[in-house]
Amino acid sequence: MTTQDMPALPFDRPTILDIPPMLRILQAERPITKVRTMMGDEAWLVTRYDEAKYLFTDPRLIRSHPDPENAAKVSESAMMGGPVGTYETEDYDHTLMRSLLGGSFSAKRMRMLRPRIGGLVDDLLDEMAKKTPPVDLHQELAFPLPVLVICELLGVPYEDREQFRIWSEGAADMFNGEHSLEQLTELRAYTGSLIEKRRKDPGEDVISDIARAYDEGKLNMDYAVGLATGLLFAGHMTTVVLVEFGTLHLLTYPEQRQRMLDDPALVEPAVEEMLRFTDAGGGNFVRYARDEIKIGDVTINFGEAVLISGIAANRDPRFWDDPDTFDIGRETNSHLSFGSGRHLCIGATLARVELEAVFSRLFQRFPTMRLAVPVEELELLDNLLPGGLVSLPVTW
Repeated sequence: MTTQDMPALPFDRPTILDIPPMLRILQAERPITKVRTMMGDEAWLVTRYDEAKYLFTDPRLIRSHPDPENAAKVSESAMMGGPVGTYETEDYDHTLMRSLLGGSFSAKRMRMLRPRIGGLVDDLLDEMAKKTPPVDLHQELAFPLPVLVICELLGVPYEDREQFRIWSEGAADMFNGEHSLEQLTELRAYTGSLIEKRRKDPGEDVISDIARAYDEGKLNMDYAVGLATGLLFAGHMTTVVLVEFGTLHLLTYPEQRQRMLDDPALVEPAVEEMLRFTDAGGGNFVRYARDEIKIGDVTINFGEAVLISGIAANRDPRFWDDPDTFDIGRETNSHLSFGSGRHLCIGATLARVELEAVFSRLFQRFPTMRLAVPVEELELLDNLLPGGLVSLPVTW
């Protein structure tokens, strides 16, 4: 099969709530298939759960590449459109990042944040209740909450939110590489300035921890800036998408929403089901083989790109019962929305705490909430890496 004959990303989908039918076709045929990325490069696409779980934990798959300029890329985004990090030091850098941030993002610390995050949700819902519906839930809740939380956690001035939103969205642009690089450069310059400020005036926040590690010689400034930039970017953009689609799923499945209202203990499993059902972060985890990997009848060669489709794995009928049914009462929900293994998303617990704070309050406060437009009129931000919605109009 030539590159031109391969299935080409991105795949079409009939509605924003469905996964692309092509993923289903490829998943039925075989677990791993060669595809053509948006950049015209070849990559392996993993669509079944077992193979995805295995490859997430395989140390031969990494995020960097020995020749990043010539590596296969999935988009024009300068943030995550291709290899990330330094090939020679990836293992060391990853271990350093985990040791540096492990305490900041520990489950214990995230649980301690629950009352504060719950209070932020209450404040945002209070303001929303003062407005005459319809309102845009993206502007009223989905965007401001993760930004407030990540600003407090990292030590980023909240008044800068509009500017770093512009830079973040620009860096996530999948179609305009020049614009993406310009905006990422601005975002890095901004986080670099915050590190310098914290070196002179440290606080009880993550950027102060990064600044302290730099002063102690544990990391260089380029790595420090990259780490802070990645945290600011991922810490709010992905969670915005999860709040939007979590709300949309519950508005689309009113019987599930009512179950959660009747039994508050279902909030936690409801959040896990939202995570399983939501295509956040661009749909694919991008990795590169640093050694030959044989899995089934497929041989992944050194340097080749591997795209692990979380949303396909999370709907694999070989692993899940009724995978396309949104069921907040699933007894086990081992989804792969945060990855798996040593590269499990460090902010996973924080995202869960934020989502549980939202969905233990939103529909209790607005039990008659409904979409203000037909779901077919909702628009995807399909030019940005994490996806999301242009707006989410609701009324009550």
